[in-house]
Amino acid sequence: MKSLDIITLVLIIIGAINWGLIGFFQFDLVAAIFGTMSTFTRIIYALVGIAGLYGISFFGRDRDHTVERER
Repeated sequence: MKSLDIITLVLIIIGAINWGLIGFFQFDLVAAIFGTMSTFTRIIYALVGIAGLYGISFFGRDRDHTVERER
């Protein structure tokens, strides 16, 4: 795995945990750690969003590897 892929997965997991906490307990972990809509909090949210968009490419790469293995 490329280091960019690992960083992306970590950010996606952070985002998923944060959304789970918001959904179940109305607790925003990122805002609790870094402040409500501070500059750093907004940066974290932006990075998680970009990671989510980049994570979409994992679907296409998974199919490419599966087709190559079946040959």
